[in-house]
Formats: sequence, C-alpha cells, structure tokens
Amino acid sequence: MLIIAYGVTSILLVIGLVLGFRLWQGKKNQVVINNPAFVNFQQKYFRVYFLALLAEWLQGPYLYKLYHDYGFVDPFIGIIYVCGFVSSIVFGTYTGILTDRLGRKKVCVLFTILYSICCFTKLSRNFFVLCLGRVLGGVSTSLLFSAFDSWYMFEHTQAYQFPTEWMDVTFSKATFYNSVIAITAGFIANLLSEWLQFGPVAPFLFAIPFLVVAGALIQVTWSENHGRSGQACKGCFEGLRLIVMNRGIFLIGAVQAMFESVMYIFVFLWTPVLLPAEPPLGVVFASFMCSIWIGGSLFEHLVARKYKTTTIVCFVVYGVMFANGGAAFASANHPRTSYLLFLVIELLCGIYFPAMGYLRTKVLPAAHHAVIMNWFRVPLNVIASIVLLVLHDSHSPHGITQMFTLCACLLMVGGLFATLLKFTVNDNEMDANTENEELA
Repeated sequence: MLIIAYGVTSILLVIGLVLGFRLWQGKKNQVVINNPAFVNFQQKYFRVYFLALLAEWLQGPYLYKLYHDYGFVDPFIGIIYVCGFVSSIVFGTYTGILTDRLGRKKVCVLFTILYSICCFTKLSRNFFVLCLGRVLGGVSTSLLFSAFDSWYMFEHTQAYQFPTEWMDVTFSKATFYNSVIAITAGFIANLLSEWLQFGPVAPFLFAIPFLVVAGALIQVTWSENHGRSGQACKGCFEGLRLIVMNRGIFLIGAVQAMFESVMYIFVFLWTPVLLPAEPPLGVVFASFMCSIWIGGSLFEHLVARKYKTTTIVCFVVYGVMFANGGAAFASANHPRTSYLLFLVIELLCGIYFPAMGYLRTKVLPAAHHAVIMNWFRVPLNVIASIVLLVLHDSHSPHGITQMFTLCACLLMVGGLFATLLKFTVNDNEMDANTENEELA
C-alpha cells in the first residue's frame, strides 16, 4: 500500500499540474489588479488565513488513528466525532451574531486560542477530554469559515472601499492555495507521524505554533470591525424564512444536506477501511486533496464547454452514490479497491464544491447569504451525527459496510433533490437580487 499511495499521489500531482497549466493558459489574458494598496491588504489577509488553513489541514490525516491508538473502539470514536458535529449545530447558527457583537478581529483571535486548546487536548487519553477537544474543534471550524471571510469583506468594501468585484480575485486565490496547503499538510503530517516516528499526535502539536503566529499577526496587523447585532438576529430568522418559502433555496439546502453529511461520515470511515493495509495516512490524505484539486480544474473545463451547473451537480451526486455503493462491497476485504473508489469520491467532490458555490451565488440573496449558509449546516450535521450514532448502536461486524450502504441511500435522496433542482433553477438566468425582490 505504501508504493501504491506514493505512486498514485505522484500521478495525481502531475495530472493536476497539467490541468492547472492549461487553465492558466486560458486565463493569461485576464486583467491583473496591480493596485499596491489592494495587494498589500490581500497579503495581510493571506498571511493569517493561510496559517490558519495549514493548522486546520494538519489535523485531517491522523485524527481517527490517534483515537484508535489510544485504545478506543469505533463506537466511542464515533461519539467523539459526533461531539464536533453537535457543537457545530449549536454554535454555528449563532456565529454571525457572536462575531458582530464581539468584533471580527477578536473572534479570529479567539479561534486561534480555542483551536490551540483543541490541539493540546489530543495529548490526553481521557475520553471526556477528547470529547471536549472535538467540541472546541467544531466551534473553531465554524469560526474559521465565517469570521475570517466576514472580516475580509467588511475591510474590503467599507474600510478600503475597493470595488466589490475584486473580492473574487482574493477568494479565487484563496481556493487555489487552499488546495496547495492541504496537499502539503498531508505530506508534513506523514513526515512527522511516520518517517520521524513521532506518532499520530505530532501533527496536532505541530499545528499549535502556526495558530500562535496567526493570532499574533491578527492582533498586530488587523483592525477591528463590527456588524450590527440587532440586524444579525433579525437576519437569522429572515434567512430561515427564505429557505422555507423559496423552492430553489430549499433544494440547494437539501442537496447540500444529503451530500455533505455523507462527506462528513466519509471523513470518519476512510481511515478504518484502509488501516488493515497499513497505508501512509498522510500521503493518502494528500492524494485525496490532489483528487479534489483535479476535480476543481475539471469543473472549470466543463463550464468552459457550456455544461449546465445543475446538470454537473446531478452527475456528481449520482456518481458519489455509485462509488459509495461499491465501497459497501469492497470495504470489508479489499482496502486497495476501496482506496481507488475513495479517490473517485474525492475527485467528484472537487467538482461538486465549486459547482454548488456557483449555484449559491446565483440563487441565494447576497444580503442573507451567510445566514442561509449557517442554517444549511444544521441538517447536514444532524444527519451525520445520527448516522454515526447508528454505528455506535450497531454490534454487527459489518458496521462499516452498513454505513456505506446508508450513505448510498442518502445520496439517492440527494440525487432526487438535485434532479428537482435542475428543473427548478436556470443557472444561466437566475439572479439573486431578483429572487430577493420576489420574496420581499
């Protein structure tokens, strides 16, 4: 499995570079923003955000292995994971309100503190301490993917008053470098854990200095900004009303709930399936990130060939459904076959995320985008928690096979929602502002 993992990862890296070069060739005539103030502001944001992302990705490859090496069996590991999902449910919906009241800079610093504590808890073998660590991890992840963007958007539009369309340049770069950082983090985690033989706790401890530096940079280089907490509370309920009343928004949330809950479950399942083959988990994780990177490039190629985004989403959801069905048969005795199926799943995920991101920008009203996204995360965390608790209650030796089968069923439902979405949303014509006016 060692040779397979390194070989596959090398091939995927080459494919990703070739596809990326072709995309760059197609975009080389695009306008480059050379405004010095904008470039400096962008770099100030990236210095912090990329450190935070590296700390996040370093924890991906060896989380399950750490709990496994501490002697916990799958039912208890499932409960630890569920603690993270539940904390996201409870805390995630109110992230915007907390950010507006405390200040976005303070909340970003709070993220670095909480996540550092989360990493420190991995030194303990106590079940309840590890559960607390996952609770802090769920809170921290909610802050990472909300407070940082909120701070940037306010500074971009209000403090510096740069053109709104320039934000796409920043977020596009962030997406690209996120893939690079994730792949790099996989290799670093593998080096620390296996080649240097520091064990699976090493990547978590190695993440702490990056969080400390990120927190210091935020404190020294970022300015504070606030939102209006009263409007945030009102917007929270308004976002829920829009989900219930607008069919397009509801279907996007339904597809996301089915698909991404399965991805949350997959994060738990892939390690125990591959462990019997003794793979280098960090390299396997890097290969998954390479597959996602390739999938993102394939999405851009599909869009350039005028494929409808709703059609792409349908294809992806059904494709992942069949891959999970295959994994249900292969997971018990064929880890190498499962590995190839997992690469297919990650490749399709790489297509899914930019496709759904595009649809959300078309369908979700801009004024309520963040609030609606927080509401969308509630059902997917609930579904993932329930499925893992089913695993906790299962005494069957084929529990993992049953989980993949259940995931395939969830994706079948998600495919039906995606099909309805295809006939509901015209992604070439739908405009978020028009939808907002119709619902007002």
